[in-house]
Amino acid sequence: MEKKNAYSKPVTLKNILKFAIPTIAMSVFMAFYTMVDGLFVSNLIGTGALSAINLTAPAIQLVTAVSTMLATGGSAVVMKKMGEQKQEEAREDFTFLILVNILAGLVMCTLGYSLMEPVFKGMGLSTEVAGYCTSYLSRYLLFTVPILLMNNFTLYMIASEKASLSLICSVAGGVLNMVLDYVFIALFDMGIGGAAVATGLGYSVTAVTGLFVFARKKSLLHFTKPVFRFRMIANAASNGCSEMATALVTGLITMMFNWTMLRYVGEDGVAAVTIMMYVLTFASSLYSGYAYGVAPMASYYYGEKNCAKLKKLISTSLKIISMISIVTAAASFVATKALVSIFTRPDHPVYGLAVTGNRICVLALLFVGFNIFASGMFTALSNGLVSAVLAFSRSFVFMLIAMLVLPAVLGVNGVWLATPAAEFLAFVLSAFMFIKYRKRYQY
Repeated sequence: MEKKNAYSKPVTLKNILKFAIPTIAMSVFMAFYTMVDGLFVSNLIGTGALSAINLTAPAIQLVTAVSTMLATGGSAVVMKKMGEQKQEEAREDFTFLILVNILAGLVMCTLGYSLMEPVFKGMGLSTEVAGYCTSYLSRYLLFTVPILLMNNFTLYMIASEKASLSLICSVAGGVLNMVLDYVFIALFDMGIGGAAVATGLGYSVTAVTGLFVFARKKSLLHFTKPVFRFRMIANAASNGCSEMATALVTGLITMMFNWTMLRYVGEDGVAAVTIMMYVLTFASSLYSGYAYGVAPMASYYYGEKNCAKLKKLISTSLKIISMISIVTAAASFVATKALVSIFTRPDHPVYGLAVTGNRICVLALLFVGFNIFASGMFTALSNGLVSAVLAFSRSFVFMLIAMLVLPAVLGVNGVWLATPAAEFLAFVLSAFMFIKYRKRYQY
Protein backbone atom coordinates (compact mmCIF):
# COMPACT_ATOMS: atom_id res chain seq x y z
CA MET A 1 0.00 0.00 0.00
CA GLU A 2 2.03 2.93 -1.28
CA LYS A 3 -0.02 5.57 0.44
CA LYS A 4 0.07 3.89 3.83
CA ASN A 5 3.85 3.55 3.64
CA ALA A 6 4.24 7.19 2.70
CA TYR A 7 2.38 8.46 5.76
CA SER A 8 3.91 5.88 8.07
CA LYS A 9 7.47 7.07 7.40
CA PRO A 10 9.31 8.91 10.21
CA VAL A 11 8.76 12.67 10.36
CA THR A 12 12.16 13.99 9.31
CA LEU A 13 13.21 17.14 7.51
CA LYS A 14 13.87 15.07 4.40
CA ASN A 15 10.42 13.43 4.40
CA ILE A 16 8.65 16.70 5.15
CA LEU A 17 10.41 18.38 2.25
CA LYS A 18 9.42 15.52 -0.06
CA PHE A 19 5.83 16.57 0.55
CA ALA A 20 6.47 20.31 0.67
CA ILE A 21 9.01 21.07 -2.07
CA PRO A 22 6.73 20.15 -5.01
CA THR A 23 3.91 22.29 -3.59
CA ILE A 24 6.25 25.17 -2.80
CA ALA A 25 7.58 25.05 -6.35
CA MET A 26 4.05 24.85 -7.69
CA SER A 27 2.84 27.76 -5.58
CA VAL A 28 5.84 29.91 -6.50
CA PHE A 29 5.43 29.11 -10.16
CA MET A 30 1.73 29.96 -10.09
CA ALA A 31 2.57 33.29 -8.45
CA PHE A 32 5.27 33.80 -11.05
CA TYR A 33 3.01 33.37 -14.03
CA THR A 34 0.44 35.64 -12.40
CA MET A 35 3.21 38.25 -12.37
CA VAL A 36 3.93 37.48 -16.01
CA ASP A 37 0.33 38.42 -16.81
CA GLY A 38 1.04 41.81 -15.28
CA LEU A 39 4.34 42.03 -17.11
CA PHE A 40 2.78 41.51 -20.54
CA VAL A 41 -0.21 43.74 -19.79
CA SER A 42 1.84 46.65 -18.42
CA ASN A 43 4.46 46.54 -21.16
CA LEU A 44 2.29 45.71 -24.19
CA ILE A 45 -0.89 47.59 -23.26
CA GLY A 46 -0.07 50.08 -20.48
CA THR A 47 -0.34 50.82 -16.77
CA GLY A 48 -4.05 51.62 -17.20
CA ALA A 49 -4.64 47.98 -18.11
CA LEU A 50 -2.45 46.92 -15.17
CA SER A 51 -4.69 48.98 -12.89
CA ALA A 52 -7.73 47.20 -14.36
CA ILE A 53 -6.38 43.79 -13.35
CA ASN A 54 -6.20 45.00 -9.76
CA LEU A 55 -9.64 46.59 -9.94
CA THR A 56 -11.17 43.27 -11.04
CA ALA A 57 -9.33 41.42 -8.24
CA PRO A 58 -12.27 41.48 -5.76
CA ALA A 59 -14.50 39.60 -8.20
CA ILE A 60 -11.74 37.12 -8.96
CA GLN A 61 -11.10 36.69 -5.23
CA LEU A 62 -14.73 35.64 -4.80
CA VAL A 63 -14.14 32.73 -7.18
CA THR A 64 -10.92 31.92 -5.35
CA ALA A 65 -12.67 32.13 -1.97
CA VAL A 66 -15.31 29.50 -2.77
CA SER A 67 -12.84 27.13 -4.42
CA THR A 68 -10.35 27.52 -1.56
CA MET A 69 -13.03 26.84 1.06
CA LEU A 70 -14.15 23.64 -0.69
CA ALA A 71 -10.58 22.55 -1.44
CA THR A 72 -8.92 23.09 1.94
CA GLY A 73 -11.95 22.22 4.07
CA GLY A 74 -12.87 19.24 1.94
CA SER A 75 -9.31 17.96 1.85
CA ALA A 76 -9.08 18.09 5.65
CA VAL A 77 -12.35 16.12 6.03
CA VAL A 78 -11.44 13.55 3.38
CA MET A 79 -7.89 12.93 4.61
CA LYS A 80 -9.04 12.68 8.24
CA LYS A 81 -11.34 9.86 7.17
CA MET A 82 -8.49 8.22 5.27
CA GLY A 83 -6.44 8.32 8.48
CA GLU A 84 -9.39 6.71 10.30
CA GLN A 85 -9.34 3.91 7.65
CA LYS A 86 -12.72 4.97 6.20
CA GLN A 87 -11.44 4.90 2.63
CA GLU A 88 -14.69 4.25 0.77
CA GLU A 89 -16.56 6.93 2.68
CA ALA A 90 -13.73 9.37 1.99
CA ARG A 91 -13.96 8.66 -1.75
CA GLU A 92 -17.73 9.18 -1.75
CA ASP A 93 -17.23 12.54 -0.04
CA PHE A 94 -14.46 13.48 -2.47
CA THR A 95 -16.66 12.78 -5.49
CA PHE A 96 -19.59 14.72 -4.08
CA LEU A 97 -17.37 17.71 -3.27
CA ILE A 98 -16.16 17.86 -6.87
CA LEU A 99 -19.79 17.97 -8.07
CA VAL A 100 -20.47 20.81 -5.60
CA ASN A 101 -17.54 22.71 -7.10
CA ILE A 102 -18.96 22.41 -10.61
CA LEU A 103 -22.37 23.66 -9.50
CA ALA A 104 -20.84 26.55 -7.55
CA GLY A 105 -18.77 27.54 -10.59
CA LEU A 106 -21.81 27.72 -12.86
CA VAL A 107 -23.72 29.86 -10.35
CA MET A 108 -20.83 32.31 -9.86
CA CYS A 109 -20.25 32.63 -13.59
CA THR A 110 -23.90 33.60 -14.12
CA LEU A 111 -23.86 36.12 -11.27
CA GLY A 112 -20.62 37.63 -12.49
CA TYR A 113 -21.97 38.43 -15.94
CA SER A 114 -25.12 40.00 -14.54
CA LEU A 115 -23.34 42.28 -12.05
CA MET A 116 -20.00 43.37 -13.49
CA GLU A 117 -21.04 46.25 -15.75
CA PRO A 118 -23.16 48.08 -13.12
CA VAL A 119 -20.34 47.70 -10.57
CA PHE A 120 -17.63 49.10 -12.84
CA LYS A 121 -19.83 51.99 -13.95
CA GLY A 122 -20.39 52.94 -10.33
CA MET A 123 -16.69 53.16 -9.48
CA GLY A 124 -16.07 56.48 -11.21
CA LEU A 125 -13.28 55.12 -13.41
CA SER A 126 -12.08 56.62 -16.65
CA THR A 127 -13.75 55.21 -19.76
CA GLU A 128 -10.52 53.50 -20.80
CA VAL A 129 -9.90 51.71 -17.48
CA ALA A 130 -13.57 50.74 -17.10
CA GLY A 131 -13.42 49.17 -20.57
CA TYR A 132 -10.30 47.23 -19.61
CA CYS A 133 -12.05 45.92 -16.47
CA THR A 134 -15.09 44.66 -18.38
CA SER A 135 -12.99 43.09 -21.13
CA TYR A 136 -10.75 41.24 -18.67
CA LEU A 137 -13.41 39.94 -16.30
CA SER A 138 -15.87 38.88 -19.02
CA ARG A 139 -13.24 36.51 -20.46
CA TYR A 140 -12.01 35.33 -17.07
CA LEU A 141 -15.50 34.26 -15.95
CA LEU A 142 -15.69 31.78 -18.84
CA PHE A 143 -13.20 29.64 -16.93
CA THR A 144 -14.89 29.71 -13.52
CA VAL A 145 -15.53 25.95 -13.36
CA PRO A 146 -12.02 24.95 -14.52
CA ILE A 147 -10.52 27.35 -11.96
CA LEU A 148 -12.52 25.78 -9.13
CA LEU A 149 -11.54 22.29 -10.26
CA MET A 150 -7.90 23.35 -10.58
CA ASN A 151 -7.74 24.55 -6.97
CA ASN A 152 -9.38 21.37 -5.71
CA PHE A 153 -7.45 18.88 -7.82
CA THR A 154 -4.20 20.57 -6.83
CA LEU A 155 -4.77 19.73 -3.14
CA TYR A 156 -6.23 16.29 -3.79
CA MET A 157 -3.26 15.35 -5.96
CA ILE A 158 -0.99 16.34 -3.07
CA ALA A 159 -3.10 14.32 -0.64
CA SER A 160 -2.95 11.30 -2.98
CA GLU A 161 0.86 11.50 -3.04
CA LYS A 162 0.87 12.95 -6.55
CA ALA A 163 2.50 16.27 -5.64
CA SER A 164 4.98 15.89 -8.48
CA LEU A 165 2.16 15.52 -11.00
CA SER A 166 0.49 18.59 -9.52
CA LEU A 167 3.75 20.48 -9.98
CA ILE A 168 4.06 19.31 -13.59
CA CYS A 169 0.51 20.48 -14.30
CA SER A 170 1.20 23.87 -12.75
CA VAL A 171 4.41 24.32 -14.73
CA ALA A 172 2.73 23.22 -17.95
CA GLY A 173 -0.19 25.54 -17.30
CA GLY A 174 2.12 28.40 -16.46
CA VAL A 175 4.22 27.96 -19.57
CA LEU A 176 1.06 27.75 -21.68
CA ASN A 177 -0.23 30.94 -20.02
CA MET A 178 2.99 32.83 -20.71
CA VAL A 179 3.18 31.71 -24.33
CA LEU A 180 -0.47 32.54 -24.95
CA ASP A 181 -0.08 35.93 -23.25
CA TYR A 182 2.40 36.89 -25.96
CA VAL A 183 0.44 35.24 -28.77
CA PHE A 184 -2.94 36.71 -27.83
CA ILE A 185 -1.72 40.21 -26.91
CA ALA A 186 1.28 40.84 -29.17
CA LEU A 187 0.38 38.77 -32.24
CA PHE A 188 -3.42 38.52 -32.28
CA ASP A 189 -4.01 41.96 -30.75
CA MET A 190 -6.67 40.64 -28.36
CA GLY A 191 -5.73 43.18 -25.69
CA ILE A 192 -6.37 42.60 -22.00
CA GLY A 193 -9.09 40.08 -22.85
CA GLY A 194 -6.40 37.90 -24.38
CA ALA A 195 -4.52 37.92 -21.06
CA ALA A 196 -7.64 36.62 -19.30
CA VAL A 197 -8.13 33.83 -21.84
CA ALA A 198 -4.46 32.85 -21.52
CA THR A 199 -4.82 32.66 -17.75
CA GLY A 200 -7.97 30.56 -17.96
CA LEU A 201 -6.43 28.08 -20.40
CA GLY A 202 -3.35 27.81 -18.19
CA TYR A 203 -5.50 26.97 -15.17
CA SER A 204 -7.47 24.43 -17.21
CA VAL A 205 -4.43 22.14 -17.55
CA THR A 206 -4.71 20.93 -13.95
CA ALA A 207 -8.50 20.72 -14.16
CA VAL A 208 -8.47 18.47 -17.23
CA THR A 209 -5.60 16.32 -15.93
CA GLY A 210 -7.37 15.85 -12.60
CA LEU A 211 -10.49 14.51 -14.29
CA PHE A 212 -8.42 11.76 -15.92
CA VAL A 213 -6.26 11.03 -12.86
CA PHE A 214 -9.12 10.64 -10.40
CA ALA A 215 -11.17 8.56 -12.84
CA ARG A 216 -8.59 5.80 -12.37
CA LYS A 217 -9.38 3.28 -9.63
CA LYS A 218 -5.65 2.86 -8.91
CA SER A 219 -5.49 6.34 -7.40
CA LEU A 220 -5.78 6.48 -3.60
CA LEU A 221 -8.60 9.01 -4.08
CA HIS A 222 -10.81 8.34 -7.10
CA PHE A 223 -14.30 9.02 -8.34
CA THR A 224 -17.01 6.72 -7.12
CA LYS A 225 -20.77 6.93 -6.59
CA PRO A 226 -21.26 10.18 -4.63
CA VAL A 227 -23.20 10.22 -1.38
CA PHE A 228 -24.73 13.37 0.05
CA ARG A 229 -23.90 13.86 3.73
CA PHE A 230 -25.03 17.17 5.13
CA ARG A 231 -22.68 16.90 8.10
CA MET A 232 -19.72 16.34 5.78
CA ILE A 233 -20.57 19.44 3.72
CA ALA A 234 -21.01 21.46 6.92
CA ASN A 235 -17.65 20.24 8.26
CA ALA A 236 -15.88 20.99 4.99
CA ALA A 237 -17.40 24.47 4.86
CA SER A 238 -16.55 25.24 8.50
CA ASN A 239 -13.02 23.87 8.16
CA GLY A 240 -12.40 25.86 5.01
CA CYS A 241 -14.20 29.02 6.07
CA SER A 242 -10.97 30.61 7.31
CA GLU A 243 -9.37 30.27 3.89
CA MET A 244 -12.59 31.50 2.28
CA ALA A 245 -12.65 34.47 4.64
CA THR A 246 -9.04 35.23 3.76
CA ALA A 247 -9.77 35.25 0.04
CA LEU A 248 -12.97 37.27 0.40
CA VAL A 249 -11.43 39.80 2.71
CA THR A 250 -8.39 40.05 0.45
CA GLY A 251 -10.79 41.25 -2.23
CA LEU A 252 -12.34 43.80 0.13
CA ILE A 253 -8.97 45.05 1.29
CA THR A 254 -7.83 45.31 -2.32
CA MET A 255 -10.83 47.54 -2.93
CA MET A 256 -9.81 49.67 0.04
CA PHE A 257 -6.26 49.95 -1.30
CA ASN A 258 -7.61 50.96 -4.68
CA TRP A 259 -10.04 53.55 -3.33
CA THR A 260 -7.41 55.04 -1.04
CA MET A 261 -4.86 55.26 -3.82
CA LEU A 262 -7.40 56.74 -6.22
CA ARG A 263 -8.04 59.40 -3.58
CA TYR A 264 -4.41 60.25 -2.85
CA VAL A 265 -2.62 59.60 -6.15
CA GLY A 266 -5.08 58.53 -8.86
CA GLU A 267 -4.91 55.57 -11.24
CA ASP A 268 -1.08 55.59 -11.13
CA GLY A 269 -1.39 54.73 -7.45
CA VAL A 270 -3.56 51.71 -8.28
CA ALA A 271 -0.89 50.50 -10.71
CA ALA A 272 1.78 50.92 -7.99
CA VAL A 273 -0.35 48.92 -5.54
CA THR A 274 -0.69 46.20 -8.17
CA ILE A 275 3.08 45.90 -8.54
CA MET A 276 3.55 45.83 -4.76
CA MET A 277 0.93 43.07 -4.44
CA TYR A 278 2.63 41.01 -7.14
CA VAL A 279 5.92 41.14 -5.25
CA LEU A 280 4.30 40.38 -1.89
CA THR A 281 2.22 37.54 -3.34
CA PHE A 282 5.27 36.02 -5.00
CA ALA A 283 7.18 35.93 -1.70
CA SER A 284 4.12 34.72 0.24
CA SER A 285 3.67 31.84 -2.20
CA LEU A 286 6.60 30.10 -0.50
CA TYR A 287 4.62 29.91 2.73
CA SER A 288 1.34 28.98 1.07
CA GLY A 289 3.04 26.20 -0.85
CA TYR A 290 4.62 24.82 2.30
CA ALA A 291 1.36 24.96 4.27
CA TYR A 292 -0.54 23.17 1.47
CA GLY A 293 2.18 20.54 1.24
CA VAL A 294 2.22 19.52 4.90
CA ALA A 295 -1.52 19.95 5.63
CA PRO A 296 -2.46 16.40 4.47
CA MET A 297 0.25 15.03 6.78
CA ALA A 298 -1.18 16.94 9.75
CA SER A 299 -4.73 15.82 8.96
CA TYR A 300 -3.63 12.19 8.61
CA TYR A 301 -1.61 12.15 11.84
CA TYR A 302 -4.49 13.84 13.66
CA GLY A 303 -6.92 11.24 12.30
CA GLU A 304 -4.75 8.34 13.48
CA LYS A 305 -4.06 10.15 16.81
CA ASN A 306 -0.29 10.08 16.36
CA CYS A 307 0.67 13.01 18.59
CA ALA A 308 4.41 12.38 18.38
CA LYS A 309 4.47 12.76 14.61
CA LEU A 310 2.21 15.79 14.73
CA LYS A 311 4.46 17.51 17.28
CA LYS A 312 7.59 16.83 15.22
CA LEU A 313 5.89 18.07 12.04
CA ILE A 314 4.85 21.39 13.57
CA SER A 315 8.13 22.09 15.39
CA THR A 316 10.20 21.40 12.28
CA SER A 317 7.84 23.50 10.18
CA LEU A 318 8.24 26.53 12.43
CA LYS A 319 12.01 26.36 12.03
CA ILE A 320 11.72 26.13 8.24
CA ILE A 321 9.35 29.10 8.10
CA SER A 322 11.65 31.21 10.29
CA MET A 323 14.49 30.68 7.84
CA ILE A 324 12.35 31.42 4.77
CA SER A 325 10.98 34.60 6.38
CA ILE A 326 14.42 36.13 6.90
CA VAL A 327 15.67 35.18 3.43
CA THR A 328 12.62 36.45 1.53
CA ALA A 329 12.47 39.75 3.42
CA ALA A 330 16.15 40.47 2.76
CA ALA A 331 15.99 39.41 -0.89
CA SER A 332 12.87 41.45 -1.60
CA PHE A 333 14.36 44.59 -0.08
CA VAL A 334 17.64 44.28 -2.00
CA ALA A 335 15.92 43.51 -5.32
CA THR A 336 13.19 46.16 -5.06
CA LYS A 337 14.28 48.36 -7.95
CA ALA A 338 14.96 45.42 -10.22
CA LEU A 339 11.53 43.92 -9.49
CA VAL A 340 9.64 47.17 -10.05
CA SER A 341 11.55 47.96 -13.26
CA ILE A 342 10.16 44.76 -14.79
CA PHE A 343 6.69 46.33 -14.80
CA THR A 344 7.35 50.00 -15.50
CA ARG A 345 10.11 52.35 -16.66
CA PRO A 346 12.17 54.29 -14.08
CA ASP A 347 10.97 57.57 -15.60
CA HIS A 348 7.29 56.69 -15.11
CA PRO A 349 5.46 58.14 -12.04
CA VAL A 350 4.38 54.62 -11.05
CA TYR A 351 8.01 53.55 -10.60
CA GLY A 352 8.83 55.78 -7.63
CA LEU A 353 5.56 54.96 -5.89
CA ALA A 354 6.08 51.22 -6.29
CA VAL A 355 9.71 51.29 -5.10
CA THR A 356 8.79 53.17 -1.94
CA GLY A 357 5.82 50.91 -1.32
CA ASN A 358 7.74 47.67 -1.70
CA ARG A 359 10.56 48.75 0.59
CA ILE A 360 8.05 49.46 3.35
CA CYS A 361 5.84 46.43 2.73
CA VAL A 362 8.80 44.07 2.84
CA LEU A 363 8.55 44.16 6.64
CA ALA A 364 5.36 42.09 6.34
CA LEU A 365 7.39 39.14 5.05
CA LEU A 366 8.88 38.65 8.50
CA PHE A 367 5.45 37.68 9.87
CA VAL A 368 3.21 36.53 7.03
CA GLY A 369 4.68 33.00 6.87
CA PHE A 370 3.81 32.22 10.47
CA ASN A 371 0.30 33.56 9.98
CA ILE A 372 -0.37 31.50 6.85
CA PHE A 373 1.01 28.35 8.49
CA ALA A 374 -0.99 28.84 11.70
CA SER A 375 -4.29 29.22 9.86
CA GLY A 376 -3.50 26.26 7.59
CA MET A 377 -2.57 23.98 10.48
CA PHE A 378 -5.75 24.64 12.43
CA THR A 379 -7.72 23.88 9.27
CA ALA A 380 -5.80 20.62 8.87
CA LEU A 381 -6.59 19.80 12.52
CA SER A 382 -10.32 20.29 11.76
CA ASN A 383 -10.52 23.38 13.97
CA GLY A 384 -12.13 25.67 11.45
CA LEU A 385 -13.23 28.16 14.11
CA VAL A 386 -9.73 29.04 15.30
CA SER A 387 -8.46 29.05 11.74
CA ALA A 388 -11.25 31.44 10.77
CA VAL A 389 -10.52 33.74 13.70
CA LEU A 390 -6.85 33.91 12.71
CA ALA A 391 -7.56 34.45 9.03
CA PHE A 392 -10.35 36.98 9.54
CA SER A 393 -8.40 38.96 12.13
CA ARG A 394 -5.30 39.02 9.96
CA SER A 395 -6.85 39.87 6.64
CA PHE A 396 -9.74 42.05 7.72
CA VAL A 397 -9.87 43.29 11.31
CA PHE A 398 -6.21 44.26 11.65
CA MET A 399 -5.95 45.40 8.04
CA LEU A 400 -9.10 47.50 8.31
CA ILE A 401 -7.80 49.23 11.44
CA ALA A 402 -4.44 49.87 9.81
CA MET A 403 -6.02 51.18 6.60
CA LEU A 404 -8.32 53.55 8.49
CA VAL A 405 -5.68 54.92 10.87
CA LEU A 406 -2.29 54.96 9.14
CA PRO A 407 -3.18 56.73 5.84
CA ALA A 408 -5.06 59.41 7.81
CA VAL A 409 -1.90 60.09 9.82
CA LEU A 410 0.90 59.40 7.31
CA GLY A 411 -0.77 59.79 3.92
CA VAL A 412 0.45 57.50 1.13
CA ASN A 413 3.18 56.00 3.33
CA GLY A 414 0.44 54.94 5.72
CA VAL A 415 -1.08 52.85 2.92
CA TRP A 416 2.20 51.01 2.51
CA LEU A 417 2.64 50.53 6.28
CA ALA A 418 -0.83 49.03 6.69
CA THR A 419 0.20 45.54 5.56
CA PRO A 420 3.25 45.15 7.86
CA ALA A 421 1.25 46.50 10.80
CA ALA A 422 -1.63 44.09 10.22
CA GLU A 423 0.69 41.09 9.75
CA PHE A 424 2.53 41.90 13.00
CA LEU A 425 -0.72 42.02 14.98
CA ALA A 426 -1.80 38.75 13.35
CA PHE A 427 1.54 37.19 14.29
CA VAL A 428 0.92 38.00 17.96
CA LEU A 429 -2.54 36.43 17.78
CA SER A 430 -1.23 33.32 15.96
CA ALA A 431 1.43 32.79 18.63
CA PHE A 432 -1.22 33.08 21.33
CA MET A 433 -3.44 30.47 19.65
CA PHE A 434 -0.55 28.05 19.12
CA ILE A 435 0.26 28.22 22.83
CA LYS A 436 -3.39 28.03 23.93
CA TYR A 437 -4.15 24.85 21.96
CA ARG A 438 -0.82 23.14 22.52
CA LYS A 439 -2.13 20.73 25.18
CA ARG A 440 -5.32 19.95 23.28
CA TYR A 441 -3.48 18.68 20.19
CA GLN A 442 -0.33 17.65 22.08
CA TYR A 443 2.10 19.26 19.65
